Amino acid sequence: MNGLVMLVIAAVVLLLAYLAYGRWLAKKWGIDPQKKTPAYEYEDGVDYVPTKPSVVFGHEFASIAGAGPINGPIQAAMFGWLPVLLWILIGGVFFGAVQDFAALYASVKNKGKTIGFIIETYIGKTGKRLFLLFVWLFSILVVAAFADIVAGTFGGFDAQGARVTANGAVATTSMLFIIGAVILGFFIKKAKPSGLLSGVAAAVCLIICIAVGLAAPIFLPKSLWLYIVFAYILIASVTPVWALLQPRDYLNSFLLVAMIAAAFVGIIFSAPAINLPAFTSFAIVGANGSVSYLFPILFVTVACGAVSGFHSLVASGTASKQIENERHMLPISFGAMLVESLLAVLALIAVGSLAVNGKLPAGTPPQIFASAIAGFLTKIGLPSNIIFTLITLSVSAFALTSLDSVARVGRLAFQELFTEDLAEGQKPTAVAAFLSNKFVATVATLIVGYLLAILGYANIWPLFGSANQLLAALSLIACSVFLKKTNRQGVTLWAPMFIMLAVTFTALVFTIRAKGGKLFNGTFDFGLDFLQLIFAILLLALGIMVAVQGVMKLSEKETVDKKAA
Repeated sequence: MNGLVMLVIAAVVLLLAYLAYGRWLAKKWGIDPQKKTPAYEYEDGVDYVPTKPSVVFGHEFASIAGAGPINGPIQAAMFGWLPVLLWILIGGVFFGAVQDFAALYASVKNKGKTIGFIIETYIGKTGKRLFLLFVWLFSILVVAAFADIVAGTFGGFDAQGARVTANGAVATTSMLFIIGAVILGFFIKKAKPSGLLSGVAAAVCLIICIAVGLAAPIFLPKSLWLYIVFAYILIASVTPVWALLQPRDYLNSFLLVAMIAAAFVGIIFSAPAINLPAFTSFAIVGANGSVSYLFPILFVTVACGAVSGFHSLVASGTASKQIENERHMLPISFGAMLVESLLAVLALIAVGSLAVNGKLPAGTPPQIFASAIAGFLTKIGLPSNIIFTLITLSVSAFALTSLDSVARVGRLAFQELFTEDLAEGQKPTAVAAFLSNKFVATVATLIVGYLLAILGYANIWPLFGSANQLLAALSLIACSVFLKKTNRQGVTLWAPMFIMLAVTFTALVFTIRAKGGKLFNGTFDFGLDFLQLIFAILLLALGIMVAVQGVMKLSEKETVDKKAA
């Protein structure tokens, strides 16, 4: 297979999917361009902020993409390029994009509330509590995995203690991004510039940050960067969205789109060969003797490139509160997911081009991706070292942006867990008031996340993938019940919902069985294995309980709720 042919096929499939299937769903569910959106109805200057669609798209895309569509397909390529490509395209269209659109749509139609609120409204309070606990545990996994990836791309020294200039430049630029984002946020908030002027300001800020970063790299060890990253997450999760989250995502969207465009150009001019077999084996035996089966490991490993439950949290947690007009929902959700799937295809082409005799290249997925794209672009005369640095910067920007959003989501979920249903004028208990404090909730989330992060993303990713896909299934259940209760056609969500339940329950059972086996044969690690076992058991139990409640609601006799029409 040729990489250019693969890219053209993927781009055509995804474009047709948006024009045909996406628009069909929007027509079936109903879009009202004249209806006042929650951003205007509940505008508060903190979370509910009417925002230009280009900025919201930048936030949505930068937040949902993360490192997932790069890490997942590269790791899953051990099964061969064909199953990975098929799952990216089929999953991206009929699972991921549908879930993203449904979650954003349901949230906008329910006052911009979260998926947890939708579960409470249409499934019940118990279901909401269980779901919130699941979301909190999931957020911890995302924080841990992505924080380790970001700290790794910032680490200024290799295993031998030598300086890594590319990582140092990425670190400097990323820190400047944060400062530039705050300045840009205040500029947009106070000056209210046009879309063109905002874009020009963002582009200039981006160029300055990159130029300074390349000229003045920072060299700090990964362990220290991990502390700095967590300190940043702590601040980012409690800062108003307009002051940091929105402008940072807006800035990053320019960088990320440029990275995708550069990868496109590189593949077009180099037309790389895919040096991987179309299919290797249903079962892959690892170096430690563990066996990875195509089902369910392929699906939970590709993760975000095909479908991601995290997307529903971003869509209903932040994006739905910024939508200016209902007609913007389809491109911001369905469209952003399809672009992410395209990025996953680029990652698959990258790893395939560097493979030798059918064997995957050495290195972390971000390193593999950056090396491949830099190699493509050197063929048209661009300097390899600068391109490698910029691609690495883009990958870390994906992950760091996701950390902004998921830390906020985890904090909100933890707060809601301890928010009691109080009558007007009634005060919460002292314990509830303490635990629902945003700083307490943030610290509680980040402490557990840090303990997992020091284990390394490679040890977390399989569990993250399972939790992520199970969250997608639970979100699909919630949206299916909402569509049914509001007399909208939701049958298109049923097949993805049940398939993802089967995939994720199987993956978690495999994890529990593997860890349990190590416990009985005396090889159990009471650090790494214990945490993974506990998380797997909790996620499986919570997932089953929420799924049972949701499916029971789906089987009930229809009762139409006209309030969310």
